[in-house]
Amino acid sequence: MDLQLSAPVRATATIALPTSKSISNRALLIAALCGDRPQVLRPALCDDTAVMIEALSQSGGHINVGAAGTAMRFLTAYFATREGLSVTLDGVERMRHRPIGLLVDALRSLGASIEYLGQEGYPPLHITGKAMHGGDVVMDGGTSSQFISAVMMVLPAIGGGSIRLVGDIVSMPYIHMTAAVMSDMGAHVNFTGDTITIGNGYTGKDYLVEGDWSAAAPWYALAALLPQSQLTLNGLNADSIQGDRRLVELGRQLGIASRFDAAGVTLDTSHFIGCCCSAFADMSATPDLTMSWAVLLCLLERSFRMTGVRTLRLKESDRAEALREELSKLGYVLKIEGDDAISWYGEKTPVTQEAPVIDTHGDHRLAMAFAPAAVRFPGLIIRDADVVSKSYPGYWRHLEQCGFTITALN
Repeated sequence: MDLQLSAPVRATATIALPTSKSISNRALLIAALCGDRPQVLRPALCDDTAVMIEALSQSGGHINVGAAGTAMRFLTAYFATREGLSVTLDGVERMRHRPIGLLVDALRSLGASIEYLGQEGYPPLHITGKAMHGGDVVMDGGTSSQFISAVMMVLPAIGGGSIRLVGDIVSMPYIHMTAAVMSDMGAHVNFTGDTITIGNGYTGKDYLVEGDWSAAAPWYALAALLPQSQLTLNGLNADSIQGDRRLVELGRQLGIASRFDAAGVTLDTSHFIGCCCSAFADMSATPDLTMSWAVLLCLLERSFRMTGVRTLRLKESDRAEALREELSKLGYVLKIEGDDAISWYGEKTPVTQEAPVIDTHGDHRLAMAFAPAAVRFPGLIIRDADVVSKSYPGYWRHLEQCGFTITALN
């Protein structure tokens, strides 16, 4: 589905944000490890959690997770612990190019039986569940925090143990998120230096999922582009365990105040200044904010350099290259600096399309990041717009709620 967008001059709305898919998938996996004794309350209603729920209900056979990278990593660890089950895990073609070898190696060191059915180090996988043993593993923190989270969550179910992290650690807030959900559901988790020590067993407590801070990124961007607006985002906690709560600080540096109450947060732009949030920003801890913030800073014509973005190359799309390609359609010349940095220093080229057409590259976060650009480019077209169902199915409806005119083109 392709959509054409026209933005209002001012947006006023109260948006009920979805609950966090990242937290939901962790809680769902832990609940399954506990034999479904605990309940996961208010899980996210999106493609990624639907994949997880469906897969956890299976007792073997072929399971296709589609484009759900989190599900692929977490389910690999889960099914390795299920004695007597035989499972093949696969996904879309893009999934077969997303590495999983470091996770498989760690699980094998704990007794897992996992085989590659195609290229070594990549899905699809054949997993034979068996009695694994707890123990101590060493994991490189520089590839994906989901590998570490997957091992963390299964350790209480196989006797406990420890994980020593080596190298630079990316997306550390997601590791702390995993620890927080595990602790809330009755596991013992302790961080000492570069080592995570995890006890044996869960007590199986119920878990209530909070609102999704990652989903708030395009709304902070919209507030910056339409500073006379009044946007309230319900469901967000001021003391959230999500690293993407960093939006509060990024917004503050642009003059957007986040006013919290019991329901959520209201974005106050009465003192909006539009200054650059930083000439340098390390995004390694919050990679999911990179797309929305890079697009926003270009639209505000504020130069920037972001480091810590190497994991963007391994997401649903090559997000660094996709950003470069799609921003060029809006006239912004994004630079990709090696494997770990992107920048824009004000270089522009003429826009050749009256209504630029943004390709989403099968990536939900790209679709949501570019939608606010309709403020500067009326009639902007978003191709394959329904990819947002991966994490935020109601996104387009919510944009209409705050005054956007959205027309389906096919």
